[in-house]
Amino acid sequence: MISVPLARSLRDAGLRWSPTAGDRFVVADRDMDDQVFVLSDMTVEVRRFPTGPVIAFNGTTEWALDSLDQDDALWLPAEHQLRDLLGGSFRRLERVPGGFTAVVADGSGSDVGTTAAEPADAYALALLARLTDGTA
Repeated sequence: MISVPLARSLRDAGLRWSPTAGDRFVVADRDMDDQVFVLSDMTVEVRRFPTGPVIAFNGTTEWALDSLDQDDALWLPAEHQLRDLLGGSFRRLERVPGGFTAVVADGSGSDVGTTAAEPADAYALALLARLTDGTA
C-alpha cells in the first residue's frame, strides 16, 4: 500500500478517484492518517447524491462519523490499480537491489524507470511522473 504523502501527491497532480468496493482510503488531515478504511457494500459504501458522492459508514454507532464527502477521503490506490492507470505506457517491473523499478514509456517513446522499495510505490512514482509531465 502506498503512503499517505504519495497518495496526496497523486491527487494533487490530478489523479481522480471513482470509488468502488475494495478501494482503500484514509481520512487525511484529521489525525486519522494511520486508520485505513476499505469500501465495502456492507460497512463503508459510496452513496451518490445530487451534491456529489458521500462515503457512508454503516453500523458504526460507536463512532461519531456517519459519512464524509468524497473530497475529504484520500484514496490509496492498490498496486493493480496503479498498473492499470499506467495503461499502455507500462513496460515491466524489474527487481533491483533494494527494491523494484517500474519501467514505462515516456512521452517520446523512450523507456524510463522509477525505483522504490515496494512495487506499488514504484508504480505510483511512475504514474506521478506521467501526471506531472503531462503524458498521462
